[in-house]
Amino acid sequence: MKTLTVYLLVFFHPLFADPFVDVSDDVINAVRQGNASAIAAYFNDKIDLKILDQEEVYSKNQAESILKDFFGKHKVKSFTPSHSSANKSSNQFVVGSLDTANGKFRVSFLIKKFDEKYLISQFRIEKENE
Repeated sequence: MKTLTVYLLVFFHPLFADPFVDVSDDVINAVRQGNASAIAAYFNDKIDLKILDQEEVYSKNQAESILKDFFGKHKVKSFTPSHSSANKSSNQFVVGSLDTANGKFRVSFLIKKFDEKYLISQFRIEKENE
């Protein structure tokens, strides 16, 4: 009986994993790589995007293009998350410091639940001193 219980726990563990953690970890890793496409895979259809002085609500494809442009001009050295807060019912907010070849930036993103999927609804890159 113990073997069956252990087997069931191991087998069904991914079903009980926290989807917030999966999404935020994937996005954090994509930021560390400067991979706009991997980040955009988690964008909602419309996203509030701010990259330096450019802020607007964009389509997923437009936002990905703008983010690719940023990473093309600012080669990523490292990204260190400094804060993460989660409301287990629907939202998670992550803030971190992005170190690039052209300086340091503050990155923040908001993950919300949309029809059983967790997607980024807001993504911001600002100069670190703002």
